[in-house]
Amino acid sequence: MTKLLIVDDSALMRKCLREIFEGAGGFEVITARNGRDALAQVAQHNPDVVTLDINMPEIDGLTCLSEIMTTSPRPVVMVSSITAKGAQVTLEALELGAVDYVEKPGGTVSLNIDSVRKELLVKIEAAARAKPRRTRGLVQRVRAVSEQQPKVRPAPSNDSVGGIVIIGVSTGGPRTLEDVLPELPSDFPWAVVVAQHMPGAFTASFASRLDKICQMTVVEVTGPLPLRRSHIYIGRGNADVIIDTRLGRTIVNSVGEDSTFLWHPSVERLVKSAMRATEPGRLVSVQLTGMGNDGAEAMTALRKAGGRTIAEHESTAIVYGMPAELIRLGGADTILPSDKIAERLTSWIM
Repeated sequence: MTKLLIVDDSALMRKCLREIFEGAGGFEVITARNGRDALAQVAQHNPDVVTLDINMPEIDGLTCLSEIMTTSPRPVVMVSSITAKGAQVTLEALELGAVDYVEKPGGTVSLNIDSVRKELLVKIEAAARAKPRRTRGLVQRVRAVSEQQPKVRPAPSNDSVGGIVIIGVSTGGPRTLEDVLPELPSDFPWAVVVAQHMPGAFTASFASRLDKICQMTVVEVTGPLPLRRSHIYIGRGNADVIIDTRLGRTIVNSVGEDSTFLWHPSVERLVKSAMRATEPGRLVSVQLTGMGNDGAEAMTALRKAGGRTIAEHESTAIVYGMPAELIRLGGADTILPSDKIAERLTSWIM
């Protein structure tokens, strides 16, 4: 039985969410009407998972989340509206340690709640198996990033790309990518392409925030771009990101979702496209936290063809599904905690 705390200032939303989880079976449901009430319920009932709204009176969702993740970490799934402003705040929540998010249905809640019923159940069940990390000191860092201006970096004297690092990541990704990408040096001679499962409303803000904390330049891929060394490319959400060649030059591009693949941006499709565009010896793939198996088969094929692969170690993976599947298939050259991956990439490539 999973003990679930639902936090929302709307009595109707609390009622609808309670009915979904109690109707599914396997959940003991507790509710809270705001952040202050939520902290009291966490202390009293010690829930396994929390769903958390963002805009609430007394104590808002971000403040409540930061307190939970600092004092008594547990899986938290944000249930919020994904407007432009809401996406920015939800992204902050993911960086503070929330493991996932579900977009609130628009219009009349009681009529439209069924549209997210399956997503809610899948994500809460996955969250119950997640391993969140304590975030002491991270709140100030996340706020500081929001206030920073983009860095001015000198253009490299030679922008030719030695090779491509491909990173696949899903649930828990924003927090985990902060363990890896900022540690890559500004003169890293390869390009890095990231397929992070994420809606389109998030990826521009996500790339902008990463650019402020990374030594390399970070951009969102919204169309064809020539691959340049010392650049990190974030695939646009609600689309797929691929590697291709045009006029003899390697490019990265954003293309429409291929329904053959279950998750988007698809890690599997990205790796396969890279193998068609360049030789395996110029590719390294990294499989980070996430549920499911997206990318595992293609990365295994890459390793067999002569490319190199890294799987995140279970000790740091918030959700161990994607790296575990790569390891199960025999597709991992090496298995490392997230805070050691940048060092290994640097030693391999520089």
